[in-house]
Amino acid sequence: MNGLARASVRFRPASFVGTFVALLFASAVITACGSMLQTGITAHVKPVRYAATPVVVAADPSARITTGHGDDADSDAASLPDQPRVDTALADRIARAPGVSAAVPDTAFPVQSKTLPPLTGRDWSAHAIDASTVVRGRAPGTGEVALSAATARAAHVGVGDTLTLTAPTGATTYKVSGLTDTETSTGAGAKDGTKASATTSASAGASAYFADPVADRLSGHPGRTDAIAVLPAKGVSTDELARQVKAAVKGAPGDPAKVRTGDGRGLAEHPELAEGKEMLTAIGASFGGIATATAVFVVMGTVALAIGQRGREIALLRAVGATPRQIRRTVATEAMLVAPIAGAAGILPGVALARWWVRQLVHRDAVPAGVTLSTGWIPMVSAVGAGLLAALAAGYLAARRPSKARPSQALGEAAVERRRPGVIRTVLGAAAVAGGCVLAAVAAHTTGEDAANVALGIVFCFMVGVAFLGPVVAWAAAALLGLPLRAGGAASQLAAANSRANARRLASAITPIVLVTAFCGTLLCMQGSLKHEAAHQIKDGVVADQVLGSSGAGVPADTAQRAAKVPGVDGAVGVLRTGALYRASGSLNSASLLGVSGDPGKLPDVLQLGVKTGSLSALTGDGRTVAVDSLLAGTAKVKVGDRIPLWLGDGTRVRPTVVATYERGLGIGQLLMPRTAVADHARTAYDTQVLVHDAPGADRTAVARDLSRLGVAGLTVTDRAGYRQQADKELELNAWANSVMAAVLGGFAAVAAANTLVMTVLDRRREVALLRLAGTTRRQVLGMVRLEALLVAAAGLLIGGAIAWITLVPIARGLTGASPYIPPDTALGLAGAATVIGLLSTALPARALLRANPAAAGAARE
Repeated sequence: MNGLARASVRFRPASFVGTFVALLFASAVITACGSMLQTGITAHVKPVRYAATPVVVAADPSARITTGHGDDADSDAASLPDQPRVDTALADRIARAPGVSAAVPDTAFPVQSKTLPPLTGRDWSAHAIDASTVVRGRAPGTGEVALSAATARAAHVGVGDTLTLTAPTGATTYKVSGLTDTETSTGAGAKDGTKASATTSASAGASAYFADPVADRLSGHPGRTDAIAVLPAKGVSTDELARQVKAAVKGAPGDPAKVRTGDGRGLAEHPELAEGKEMLTAIGASFGGIATATAVFVVMGTVALAIGQRGREIALLRAVGATPRQIRRTVATEAMLVAPIAGAAGILPGVALARWWVRQLVHRDAVPAGVTLSTGWIPMVSAVGAGLLAALAAGYLAARRPSKARPSQALGEAAVERRRPGVIRTVLGAAAVAGGCVLAAVAAHTTGEDAANVALGIVFCFMVGVAFLGPVVAWAAAALLGLPLRAGGAASQLAAANSRANARRLASAITPIVLVTAFCGTLLCMQGSLKHEAAHQIKDGVVADQVLGSSGAGVPADTAQRAAKVPGVDGAVGVLRTGALYRASGSLNSASLLGVSGDPGKLPDVLQLGVKTGSLSALTGDGRTVAVDSLLAGTAKVKVGDRIPLWLGDGTRVRPTVVATYERGLGIGQLLMPRTAVADHARTAYDTQVLVHDAPGADRTAVARDLSRLGVAGLTVTDRAGYRQQADKELELNAWANSVMAAVLGGFAAVAAANTLVMTVLDRRREVALLRLAGTTRRQVLGMVRLEALLVAAAGLLIGGAIAWITLVPIARGLTGASPYIPPDTALGLAGAATVIGLLSTALPARALLRANPAAAGAARE
């Protein structure tokens, strides 16, 4: 059997090269997704600012809910959209613990200036963390600021000079009280005694220190701090210090804080790491599961095609006395020869793909800088093992029927293609199609993320159905699309006849194109529908005449009040864009949250939200009321008068009463609350934008000019298109993620489609030779192959497009409340790609076959 397997590999290179290519790309995809999943589980960032601080106390960057009791309890967690904080008073409680020499609150907030680069405002107490010392002047007091010596030199300011700095609460003039410098220090209390790296000069040079009470007020989050750095008394180890701090924190009022040591300090320094890990895990697990199933699916189809092309060889072996067991062992041996080598060859490309993926996420600020790809043996072994198992299973199933044929009938059965699939394939295919229809019906009756979560499940069910019922689907497509070909010339008639007679071969070529169209069409058109509907809602909903934004961290909270006093301005509304979590169906989901300043009754002057029920005038500044997008209200199952459980940006739990529902939440914001209820819980207390309504008859150009002179650092003045640009930035990451997933799946499926088409054409050596001997010209043969490729592309596009449309209709209505939007460039791109793949993958091998002598090719062995 080993000799037969080696001979098969040697004498049928086209089939085994095709199998090798499919297994290689499958291994690459599985390795990439597995590495992303492993990175999401193990990702960490080494502490820089807290490198010399052995213990850090910070808030949990995730929100959690638990349903049920005891053994039946179920929990769900989600990353908070903004910076979580702890009570500043907790530092005094920790400082009283034995073994603690100091507990330092560390508060940071962005500071802007017209003459200085972006700064990070800090409380003076935090200078002990980065070992800053005053090299000239003194510590800051009220109305004063201390700058690093490097920053002061760059701005040409010194001790005693004044400069205007803009904090979240507004712009104020401060006197420079002193200049600081940062020294390298050793991590006190570290068990290994190693020297900790000092804060980088860039971060030290970007700091502006204020007196502690002043920094607390300027941050926009009074009484709350980002983290508490705990320094040990002499001789106290890190483990002992951590135990004492945990005892001090336990039982403290408010939300529980986390005590972090080692690399856990990096999470306290970069709380956005939790959200980054969640994204990496989602890509590796959710998308990785679909990608792995698709890879296995393609491998099995390719291996089955390769075995099916050897029907005559298997029949001959049966005719000369080979047993079914020997044939199955031969097929298994072939898989053992090819699959491990192909799987190992796909590991390095998979790792390279995952490394590029992580770098792009870091570049787009979805993952903190410092996170690197984690590679290990588990994804690699899984990739090789999945390919091997898929090849073994596909080979066994494909060889099962021909290996059981009676020796006297084997050659006769191999000479005629079976039109109908087996009973098992028919049942499984019908069940998969029925499952896709059921999931589509379920999605049609759900809204929001619940509808989107079943999208790929619908596609996959229909894809499995097409794979099992492939011969029937291909025969129907050939019969329908072949009708116009029958009325054409010789090449057209040959293409129509071949398509009907070889439905199984046609099915092997159609299925990968269906895969490309269905998956890529669903992912890209779903994102296109979101962007299209969001842009439409912004166009109809944002009616402000002027939009004030910032090239930096944002605009101060008092900008709206100052803008309202500009001549020609009838009103101004500040908008603070943040996020929140809401509970629906036992899980936590994210939503965009807008905090608006001023009288909510005047909001329609700048934002037309399309209120359906209730009234925005009922919003109150105490945080007990909220207006909700109607789609989100449907997902959360709330209406006007109900309370909705929310977790604000920093994890604060509230249950406001719904006072209104509106239509344009996708483009503008899904939740609406007064700014006073939101600002203390956002990442920064800067407004994202200020929407200005001009007075009737005012000169818009003059108003814009006067607004630009408000004296706010980095202020930009645009029209309502500026709001759209900000909203588009928030959709940009999701659009990019979907595009990458579509590219990975689509690229793999495209390679599989080209691979399958090449295999099917090269297997037609005798057929082409017979046509040439019967008088068919080279031009007619190429025309036949070209028309067959176009028929395959058209069938794949139509079937894949139908699957994508069935999937998109309920999903788009659940997410946007509108019908799906098909971007023209996406539709044309998919159609063009499928056509080019079909034509190139058939024309090139067909030309290679035509170079051979017809008589020699017809007499040659397979």
